[in-house]
Amino acid sequence: MNIGWLIIVVVIYLAVTAYLGYIGFKRTKSAADYMVGGRRVNPIVMALSYGATFISTSAIVGFGGLASRFGMSLLWLTVFNIGFGIFIAFVVFGKRTRRMGLNLDAHTFPEFLGRRLDSKFIQWFSGLLIFLLMPLYAAAVLIGGSQVLTVLTKIPFDVGLSIFGILVAVYVLMGGLKGVMYTDALQATLMFVGMIIMLVGIYVMLGGITPAHQKLTQLKPSMIMAGDYN
Repeated sequence: MNIGWLIIVVVIYLAVTAYLGYIGFKRTKSAADYMVGGRRVNPIVMALSYGATFISTSAIVGFGGLASRFGMSLLWLTVFNIGFGIFIAFVVFGKRTRRMGLNLDAHTFPEFLGRRLDSKFIQWFSGLLIFLLMPLYAAAVLIGGSQVLTVLTKIPFDVGLSIFGILVAVYVLMGGLKGVMYTDALQATLMFVGMIIMLVGIYVMLGGITPAHQKLTQLKPSMIMAGDYN
């Protein structure tokens, strides 16, 4: 029964994601809409989209596993990552970068660099780097998400990977950046609410912050890797 309800929740999530991609498709009328969201995306949607992209499978699933092995001190990596990767990037460089991109009429980051530096080489080189390296990151995210779906619903890994891959391809091709941002905003909201529920719930179940951290310290990496959480 629990698995049945879980599958229903997953199906609803996939349907809502597809619907948001369709909304992005209906609101995409030009190349600027497709590539940069028409430069008029709501700041809240933009922030949620960036958060969902920045804090994805690698940060939640992968980083959680590494933290369980190396201890709470690894959280300093998160502090610096968010401090430099988000706060300084947006507060110090965000507004100026946006104005420059608007003045240069740049729709992609390679196009922005090429026009700003007046260099076709920089534009092609940066575009080639993204073309070669981004699929590796996307593959890691898809694999992580598919593994979680496999563990929760017991469906084969190949089926989960196909579902995620097809869904992402559909809303990206249909809705462009607007479709991506709308679906990312949904995912960011779910992740934020889910992490709060999980954090508070674990502390309550284990008797408070200090006892919970003590029990976490007592876990052996070998037990975690083997899947024995008792």
